[in-house]
Amino acid sequence: MEMLDEYLSRKSLEISLLNHCLSAPLSLRQPNNPEEVIKQKFQIASALKAEHAVQDWAITETAWAHSGTKRAGPFEFSYDYQRADLEVRGPSFYAFQQPDFHDTIYTSSGMSAIAAILFAAAKVIPSAEIMVLPGSYGETLELLESYVQLRKVTLARPVEEIARSGERPRILLLDSSSIFDPIEAVLRCPLPRLDLVVFDTTCFSSSSGRIGRVLRWARRFRLPIVLIRSHTKLDSLGVEYGRLGSVVFVDANCSPEIEERRAAFPLLANETRQAVRLFGGAALPAHFPPFSGSARYRLLTDRRIASILRNSRRTSRALAHVLKASPETLHSFHGLYLTLPPAKEINESQARQMALELSTDLANAGMPIRHAGSFGFDFGATEWFHDTISNRYLVRVAVPDLPTALWDEVANAIGVWWSAQ
Repeated sequence: MEMLDEYLSRKSLEISLLNHCLSAPLSLRQPNNPEEVIKQKFQIASALKAEHAVQDWAITETAWAHSGTKRAGPFEFSYDYQRADLEVRGPSFYAFQQPDFHDTIYTSSGMSAIAAILFAAAKVIPSAEIMVLPGSYGETLELLESYVQLRKVTLARPVEEIARSGERPRILLLDSSSIFDPIEAVLRCPLPRLDLVVFDTTCFSSSSGRIGRVLRWARRFRLPIVLIRSHTKLDSLGVEYGRLGSVVFVDANCSPEIEERRAAFPLLANETRQAVRLFGGAALPAHFPPFSGSARYRLLTDRRIASILRNSRRTSRALAHVLKASPETLHSFHGLYLTLPPAKEINESQARQMALELSTDLANAGMPIRHAGSFGFDFGATEWFHDTISNRYLVRVAVPDLPTALWDEVANAIGVWWSAQ
């Protein structure tokens, strides 16, 4: 358990890191409760954005009056009109060895990242089939089914099906938001027959051991692998600093006997850049968090996510007891949120309304929970959720980074509210 004083001490370090990114740090008192913590962090984030706008007022889409290097904290930028040729120099968001990273392309969001790589793959490997695990992110599946000209195959038996050879080139899409653990589902495969792995890491900490395991697995079998990510959720210390995504091409050191694979990888990176340019999906320099990249930032980020995961495990057990359900039916394997199944079938609008009413009633009772369509906050968040396996609409509860006893109280209140429905 994390006590209130431990929580406040940790949050003071986060506030200090944010505040010292300002040229004139704000004068803030020591926070005494989570509400003050949340308020101060968003206040500093707003001041950082305002300072960036004031200092870089001349940086228009044509950069008409700007000379010298454009910066945001540890990041340096160079670009011409509309950022179509945006180049970024700075630390990686991932906590892995930089030599393994062949190329990084930043985008305006996580969906911009996945759209760019999928459209590029459809152009470079037009005959490929893309293999997905059940329960993958709904919007990614919608994008594949509606716009991407690749044959989608949903894996029922991942270990066997990945090892089976096929007539078409094969792309495996690993999705960290899947309700199943995609890592264990593929790492047990003794000989994967794949031409490319695309791994959405959004729901894992950037230093997660799961990401490291997938990278080692790909290196072992010399598989080309691309990491895609939304940096809005877990990489901004809970303040959602700006919409930012990335596509990272990892040097897989492909075996010499697979020359097509080796030749296609840099071509895929180039086509991904073209897709970002043509769809207008380039990143905004103002959205790069200036507080990221340091050892202190990584430590505080890891401690935040550890707190979320700890609270999530406790919440799933508490709700399972109240609702007479198995914790596994409520708990997502990545641990960032839980899903609550209504007693009867409902549609998206009804699920959204239930999520709104749940958070509104508890917030009116003074609890730190809001209706918000994301996760990784310093407060709890509710939203509708579509389970693509059962084709049911549920209510999602994103677990926050809060003192253990306080969030236990909120979790119990959620169970009481839900039971009353």
